[in-house]
Amino acid sequence: MKYLLSVMMVLFFWASLQAQESTNAIARAGGDLLSQTPEDELLQMPAPRLPDGKPDFSGIWVDTGSHRNITVGLVEGEELVLLPEAKALMDSRMQKDDPEANCLPTGIPRIAPFPWRIVGAPMSGEVTHLYFLFEGNIHSYRQIFMDGREHPEDPDPSWYGHSIGHWEGDVLVIDTVGFNDRFWFDFAGHPHTEQLHTIERYERVNYGTLRKTVTIIDPGAYEKPFTVSFDSTLRPGWDIMEYICNENNQDVEHIVGPAGQGGNQAGRL
Repeated sequence: MKYLLSVMMVLFFWASLQAQESTNAIARAGGDLLSQTPEDELLQMPAPRLPDGKPDFSGIWVDTGSHRNITVGLVEGEELVLLPEAKALMDSRMQKDDPEANCLPTGIPRIAPFPWRIVGAPMSGEVTHLYFLFEGNIHSYRQIFMDGREHPEDPDPSWYGHSIGHWEGDVLVIDTVGFNDRFWFDFAGHPHTEQLHTIERYERVNYGTLRKTVTIIDPGAYEKPFTVSFDSTLRPGWDIMEYICNENNQDVEHIVGPAGQGGNQAGRL
């Protein structure tokens, strides 16, 4: 019986390793394996892992939803409640004034509808920094410190804030403070203040889906914290291309009316 149990355990771990190695092989492969696997099947495969066992977030990702209006991503039971001053500010905003449409960074949690990727440094060994590389808006980027440091006591306000990250099992958690108040949460014009604090949780649900769940804490603009969740989709075979954003883009000028009333995606036509 002990011998049988030992054999069964060996077979179980061997099968698990084979399945994971199969997934990792596709993740590491170039065009050959990718071209041999139908894309719909590929995207539903288990999430690949790095040699240290952590989820592999590499690849080119594209977002939908979060760019247009953050409210579409509200988690069940959550609500977004603006304070009166913040509501008045949002109502006064014009689409043509959207900072992202005028070549400025998107901030957090917004991601423009262009490809992006996550890379780690160093590329081998323990990763001390992660970088989000965005194709849009003059190739902007985010820096995530993974080396155990704390936030500075008085960070200089910036578009992407000061981010520190850690792993909770298979979930990457990123805590960010130190924002300026210049970016909009979305094309609808949802505002924030320099009190903004975000907690992001990234999970690779399967080979083709990266789920981002973000808790937004800003007592200067919202009555209470709220949480949104959006999925990013893998684009096999894609890459980040050169993107030139012209600050005097005339496509923005013809858009009139309050930001929350919809309209074209200014500056991206």
